[in-house]
Amino acid sequence: MTRILVVGDVITDVVAVLGGPFAPGSDTPATIRVAGGGQAANTAAWLAAAGVPVTLAGVAGDDQAGDTRLAELSAAGVTTAVRRAAGAVTGTIIVLSAGGERSMITERGANLLLRPADVDAARTPDVTRLHLSGYALLSEATRPAARHALRQNAATSVDAASAEPLRQVGAQAFLSWVRGCDLLLANADEAAVLAGPGRPDEQARTLAAATGGTAVVKRGAAGAIWASADGSLTELPPSLAASVTPVDPTGAGDAFAAGLLAALLHGASPMNALAAAHALGARAVTTIGARPPGR
Repeated sequence: MTRILVVGDVITDVVAVLGGPFAPGSDTPATIRVAGGGQAANTAAWLAAAGVPVTLAGVAGDDQAGDTRLAELSAAGVTTAVRRAAGAVTGTIIVLSAGGERSMITERGANLLLRPADVDAARTPDVTRLHLSGYALLSEATRPAARHALRQNAATSVDAASAEPLRQVGAQAFLSWVRGCDLLLANADEAAVLAGPGRPDEQARTLAAATGGTAVVKRGAAGAIWASADGSLTELPPSLAASVTPVDPTGAGDAFAAGLLAALLHGASPMNALAAAHALGARAVTTIGARPPGR
């Protein structure tokens, strides 16, 4: 079995699933959980749950949170090549989740210390694909490491990460950084930032043409669209998408990415890969938190 190297953030998630409308300046009841998070770490955990050998490259603080996060990942079956930065704190995100949507308040902490050498230290001869969290590209501090990762001699995939930071850096800049990657994943909001307004199929084709590879637009309960560099499309329609009652959408996109990569690693067709990805993403929204249950 070949190995996937995932590069990006290790985070502590404080997830609050609101029990009603948010009441500014007052109290809102919620179910609150503290657990492991970070787009890259979540994707690595879901890959391990799918039986894929996976290594995570990143940076954590030399604090108790870092100890806990790395122990969780190791217990989940992830090989951790995570540098511990002396005097730094492990990143934390406060996630407010309600009605199938979530907003995040982020302190990236030690994740901002990611360097090209961290990527190199994590590479092993069995790595055949490198998957990059887009957050590493969206920060000026970690962009050199992220761009170094994309120049490695392996198939590369990128998750576009988050719509608002994409707006801040600009679509043209981001697409120039990911030009040449084999696979770009974006949700509906991210696709609108990167490709402009329009139909999802048009956005997917635009992104595929921009990267020169494959682009996948994730549409939640509406399915997903795969566009190849030659302009051909594969659509997973809502009728074939997994149907579940959502509890918390945190980590659903990360699970989707893991399901897609795992299926492609086993030679799945685009349609079957989209179906596998959507099924894993649907599984993620049925629990609180961003990781596989029990991991």
